[in-house]
Amino acid sequence: MILAITITKLFLIVGGLGILATGLTYGVFNERKNLAVSYLQNFSGAFFIFSGVVKAMDPLGTAYKMVDYFTEFYDVFSNTWMSFIAPLFPLLSDYSVGFSVFMIVLEIVLGLMLIIGSNNRLSSWLFFGMVAFFTFLTGFTSLTGYVPEGVNFFSFSEWGEFNKNNMKVTDCGCFGDFLKLEPFTSFRKDLFLLIPAFVFLFRSKDMHTIFTPKVRTGMVVGSTVLLTLYCFSNYVWDIPSVDFRPFAEEVNVREKKALEEKSMSEAPVNYVYTNIENGEVTKLSMEEYMKQYKNFPKDKFKMEQVQEEPEIARTKISEFAVEDFNGNEISEELLGEKGYSLMYVCYTLGYTDGEKTVMVGDTSWLVDTVGTPGTADFQLTKKVDEITQREEKVKDYIFKTDYKNLFTDIVNPFAEAAQKTGVRVYAIAGKAGEETIKDFAEEIKATYPIYMADDILLKTIVRSNPGIVLLKDGKILKKWHYKKLPSFDEVKAEFIK
Repeated sequence: MILAITITKLFLIVGGLGILATGLTYGVFNERKNLAVSYLQNFSGAFFIFSGVVKAMDPLGTAYKMVDYFTEFYDVFSNTWMSFIAPLFPLLSDYSVGFSVFMIVLEIVLGLMLIIGSNNRLSSWLFFGMVAFFTFLTGFTSLTGYVPEGVNFFSFSEWGEFNKNNMKVTDCGCFGDFLKLEPFTSFRKDLFLLIPAFVFLFRSKDMHTIFTPKVRTGMVVGSTVLLTLYCFSNYVWDIPSVDFRPFAEEVNVREKKALEEKSMSEAPVNYVYTNIENGEVTKLSMEEYMKQYKNFPKDKFKMEQVQEEPEIARTKISEFAVEDFNGNEISEELLGEKGYSLMYVCYTLGYTDGEKTVMVGDTSWLVDTVGTPGTADFQLTKKVDEITQREEKVKDYIFKTDYKNLFTDIVNPFAEAAQKTGVRVYAIAGKAGEETIKDFAEEIKATYPIYMADDILLKTIVRSNPGIVLLKDGKILKKWHYKKLPSFDEVKAEFIK
């Protein structure tokens, strides 16, 4: 589900809700300390609640975005005088899901606290801290657009012209997959929110308060518990209740991929010339370029090709690429499957790194001479003298028992039942090499092929590991978390006609 909304429309909607809430504050609750401050409370509270709710629908998406930020920070702080900070970010990445749930719940509860006026001094500082944190994230990410590939962020003298391709994090993640914002847009949004943040810090005594202390406390505690459970329900026990990602149910992936690729191929390519001396920029279409390129000598102009945005925006669907063990691209084959097919999505196979001991043979040789030195018959010969065995530790991986059991107890029986009715079944694994996948297939006694794809793509398709996707003629009919997978008879009765 993707709704057509922009950040401007969102501000207008939240602004309208702020006016309505302020009217209720003044008219119904008779709280009339300061009209402007009350409005900012209701506006900021509604904004935080909306921002948090759309992320609560998909906590894993926020966690993945946090990992992107932490990875970028690790690269930036490594090999600098602040390298002692760098080890913190891999640690945060390990706990990104918990961090994500904590931030989402805090954001929504804080929005509620602002609207009802609960602990105004505390909520003022919390709001300022969160906005300042988000401003730092989006501001930093925006500035990385000026940092060329291979240059450290703190090497300011080596910064170049802004290029959005330099940014490792191209979407702030402020509204999950509901609304994609470029870092500069989000940075300006956060700068705007700093205005009420400072107002609350210095005018907290003018902030309104509604309901009794017990009711306010009950609302805050109750919402914290319920929101935490709701976040868990969207990744621990089930997939997100609302899906804003490209691979949502009812989306025909085959048709959408073809349309996106066609639109991209038809998007005009412009030739942009920059005068090296004065920086003047000239943009030419392909037709104009063919006529005028001789007027722009290489020693005086810098040229780059810039493709205009396609009419149909690219999504992760355009990046749907699957390979078999022979390196063959089989995406079109899978999406072109006639009838029903069952896709098992495993963005990572459940295993831990370990070591195993192997016996390695060391061979010693004897070298002898045959013939007379200095003649054509002279030659050296080698023969084995001795072979000795020694132990050597090599890297290994150990598949987790509980992860294997998911396949032997849930996934495989479902697959076998589907195959008996003529449904094509296959799995796609990420973050694993050919040998690992083959070993895993043997461990779980898979009766279906396992292919390879990018793990980020697989995370986008379904928020479950493994996740189950039912398709018909390239269209997604249904997706399941492995904990919510019904019996195949139920699936057949409802979907397979």
